[in-house]
Amino acid sequence: MRRPLTFALAAALLGLALLASLALGASEIGLGRVARLLLSPDDGTDSLVIHTLRLPRTVVAALAGAGLGVSGLLLQGVTRNPLADPGILGVEAGGALAILVMVVFFPGAPAALFVPAAFLGGALAAALAYGVARRVGVTPLRLALAGVAVASLFGAVTRGLQILFEERAQGALFALSGSVAGRTWAQAAQVAPWVGLGLLLSLLLTPRLNVLALGEDVARGLGARTERDSALVTVLGVLLAAASVSVVGPVGFVGLVIPHAARALMGPDHRLSLPLAALLGAAFLILADIVARLIDRPAETSVGILVAAAGAPFFVLLARRIGRR
Repeated sequence: MRRPLTFALAAALLGLALLASLALGASEIGLGRVARLLLSPDDGTDSLVIHTLRLPRTVVAALAGAGLGVSGLLLQGVTRNPLADPGILGVEAGGALAILVMVVFFPGAPAALFVPAAFLGGALAAALAYGVARRVGVTPLRLALAGVAVASLFGAVTRGLQILFEERAQGALFALSGSVAGRTWAQAAQVAPWVGLGLLLSLLLTPRLNVLALGEDVARGLGARTERDSALVTVLGVLLAAASVSVVGPVGFVGLVIPHAARALMGPDHRLSLPLAALLGAAFLILADIVARLIDRPAETSVGILVAAAGAPFFVLLARRIGRR
């Protein structure tokens, strides 16, 4: 009974976050009017604000939050590392650098190529982080530190390109801002197929992820093809993170906090914790975006700054707890 109730509460939280996101901002619209205009739009200003400005950014925030939350869950499960996170492992920084490269050197490339480019950049960063950690022996803390170093390296290259190609890089600043402000239906349509497919395939792979989480020796004893399954789960984790980064930019710590919350509520079974992580991740990023709009209204604060402010202390506490083991 507790598990269905948890899912129902998470879905209700997401629904309330969606309505609040449509109601709150530079101007406020009553929740009742929001509900009416969603079902029956008219030619008024409130309807235009809801359907043209707030609804697409809310959908983008939900998709990116779900993608980052599930990505973190997959990467933590396959590496058996509680500190694994798309941002900490450098995946987000790699994806951001790849997008900047596309904008600077291939300005005529269609927007549909942004997600594949971000995937390649994220995969390169993750492989480099793992390779560095493997040279000195992979442990949760060493892998996290290697990921932070790789993320810093990719971030430095990104800033260097922005300085060297200032005029060309202007087009990427919006995409790499760590914000959902100004996102449109075109961007929602760009990322929705990738996130939707990634979430569906991730859900289908949860039984294999449960076996991998038991450890390599146990998984092999149960007949699992650990190398293949680990590669599939990792690819999906990087894909979900890359798709999210391609439309909102780097938003760290969502993939760290949300998986721990989902497992605390649902236990270690990924068949249950993964869909909950998707719901919680979507609600979390939408709520963070609402706070970003209201904290200095009518100006908007970057949602990435707020999420980092909440996630950094959690990372420090988690790292200290692991370091004592």
